[in-house]
Amino acid sequence: MEKSTICLVSTIVILCCFSCINYVTSDASDHRYKEGDSVPFYANKAGPFHNPSETYRYFDLPFCSPGLFDANVEEKKEDLGEVLNGDRLVVAPYKLDFLINKKPESICKKILTRKEVDQFRHAVLKDYFYQMYYDDLPIWGFLGRFETKEKDDDGDSNEATIYLFRHVHFEILYNNDRIIDVFVRNDPNAVVDLTEDREVNIDFTYSVKWTETDIPFEKRLEKYSQTSSLSHHLEVHWFSIINSCVTVLLLTGFLAMILMRVLKNDFVKFTPDEEALDDQEESGWKYIHGDVFRYPRFKALFAAAHGIGSQLFTLVIFIFMLALVGVFYPYNRGALFTALVVIYALTSGIAGYSAASFYYKIEGKNWVKILVLTGSLFSGPLFLTFSFLNTVAVAYNSTAALPIGTIMVIFLIWTLVTSPLLVLGGIAGKNSQSEFLAPCPTNKYPREIPQLPWYRTTLAQMAMAGFLPFSAIYIELYYIFSSVWGHQIYTIYSILFIVFIILLIVTAFVNVALTYFQLAAEDHEWWWRSFLCGGSTGLFIYSYCVFFYHARSDMYGFMQTSFFFGYMACICYGFFLMLGTVGFRASLIFVRHIYRSIKCE
Repeated sequence: MEKSTICLVSTIVILCCFSCINYVTSDASDHRYKEGDSVPFYANKAGPFHNPSETYRYFDLPFCSPGLFDANVEEKKEDLGEVLNGDRLVVAPYKLDFLINKKPESICKKILTRKEVDQFRHAVLKDYFYQMYYDDLPIWGFLGRFETKEKDDDGDSNEATIYLFRHVHFEILYNNDRIIDVFVRNDPNAVVDLTEDREVNIDFTYSVKWTETDIPFEKRLEKYSQTSSLSHHLEVHWFSIINSCVTVLLLTGFLAMILMRVLKNDFVKFTPDEEALDDQEESGWKYIHGDVFRYPRFKALFAAAHGIGSQLFTLVIFIFMLALVGVFYPYNRGALFTALVVIYALTSGIAGYSAASFYYKIEGKNWVKILVLTGSLFSGPLFLTFSFLNTVAVAYNSTAALPIGTIMVIFLIWTLVTSPLLVLGGIAGKNSQSEFLAPCPTNKYPREIPQLPWYRTTLAQMAMAGFLPFSAIYIELYYIFSSVWGHQIYTIYSILFIVFIILLIVTAFVNVALTYFQLAAEDHEWWWRSFLCGGSTGLFIYSYCVFFYHARSDMYGFMQTSFFFGYMACICYGFFLMLGTVGFRASLIFVRHIYRSIKCE
C-alpha cells in the first residue's frame, strides 16, 4: 500500500510539474521575426543593487510614463512564479522593432520636479539598477553614477556629485530571423547633474544598433552561465567540493569501521554459550533492550515532524530531478517558485500518509489531531513569517509584496489541493494497518537513566551531530547564497546534487554513531535525540546566515534584513525537519538491526 501510494503521488507530481513549469515564452512564441516586426519588450523592476529583495516597479521612479509614447505590445500578465519572484512587467518605454537601427531619438522631454529629482538622487546614491526583458532576454543597467568630492583641509566636505544617465544605447545581436543577445550601454557624457535641489529639464533619449552574429539560437542563454563568476572558478569550485567531500567521507568511513568493530565485539560478548548465559551480567545497550522501543513522549508531535520531514525530502528530490533535466535554465523567470508551490501542494499527501501511518504504528488514536498538527507544523510558521514580511513589503511599496490576487490563488491551492491531499494521505495511512516492528518487547515500567556527563547531553550531541554534515556543505553554501541573495547565477546542479547526497550520508552515519553511544550509556530515550541531532545541521546553516550577511554581503536596511533572516529561518527550519527525519530513520534501522542480533529476554 505504501509503495503504490508513493509511486502514484510521484507520477502525478512529475506530470504536473512539467505541465506547469514549461511556460516561459515571449508573446512571439517561436521567437521568429520579420524586419519591422514589434518585439516584446518589458520593463520589470528597479532597486538597490545590494538588496535583491528590495525592488520596486520600474515606473515608481519618474521615468517617461507609458502614456508618453506609442506602445505596440500589450502589457504582459505575470504568472504565479513571476509574481513570487517580484516581477512586475509593463511595456518598456522604448521602441525596438526587429532590424530597425535608430540614431539617438527622444523618448520624452519632461521637467523633473524637486521631489522627482530627490527620487533619482536617492536611487543613484543607493546604486539602483533596473531590469528589463527583450524577447525574454534579461537586460540590466544602472540609473546613474556619483563622484565623491575630496575632503578639504578641515575635513568638512563629504558631498557627492550625482549624475543621471539620460541616454541609453541598445546593441542587439541577431541570427537570421531570431534575436540572440542584447546589450545596454549608457553614454557617460549624456548625463544630467542632480546634485542641487532644483527643478531639472531633461530629454530622455535612446539609440539602437543591430549586428549579425553566427551564434545559434539554441545557445543564446549560455552566456548567462559562462559570464557568472561560478564558471570562471569552476575548476577551483570542483576541487574544493571534491576535497571537502573526500575529507568528510574518510572521517565517516573511519567512524563506520570503528563502530562496526565495536559492535562485533559487543555481539560476541552478548551471545555467550548457554552454560554461561545465566552468569552473564547484562550491561551497555543490551541492558536496556526492554526500554529502547518504548514510544517517545509527545507522539503526535513526533509523528507530525516525521511526516513533514518526509514531504520536504520528497520535495527536494523532485526539485533536483527538474534541475538536472534542465528546467531551471538561467533566467527561467519564476520556474523555481512555481515548482516549489506546485510540488509542495501535490506532496502533501505524503506528509499525511507518513504522519498518520507512523502515528498509528506507535499506538496513536486521534487521527484528526495528527492531521491538523501535520498541516500546521511547517506551513503555520511559514504563513506567519510571510504575513509579517509581506506587510513590511507593502509598507515599503515594494514588488516583493504579493498582490491580493496572488494571495488568493495560493489560498485556493492550499484549500483545494494541499488540504484534501493531506486528508486523503492521512486516511490511507490510518487504514494501512501496518505495525511497528520491535525486535524486543517493552517493559511495563521504564528503567532509570543513569547520570550522564555534560558531553552526552542533548545540546552537546546536537552540536557534534550538526558540525560534520555542515562541514560537508559549507563551501557550497556560499555559492547558493550568492545566487539566491545576490546576482550570481547558479547552474551547476550536478555538484549540488552530489553535495546533497554526501549530506544525507554523513547525517545518517553521525546519527547512527551517536545513537550507539547513547544506548551504550544506557540512555534509552533516543527517539527525539536522533531527530534533534539529525536536524541540528539546520541550526548551523542559520548560523552561517549571520556570518554571510555581515561578512560576505553588502545587504542593508530593515526590509532586506527582515526578508533575509525571515525566509532563511523558514528554509533552515525545513532543513531541520527533513534532516531530522533522515537521522531518525537511519537510527531506527540501526537500532532494529542490533537488537535483532541478540536474544531479548
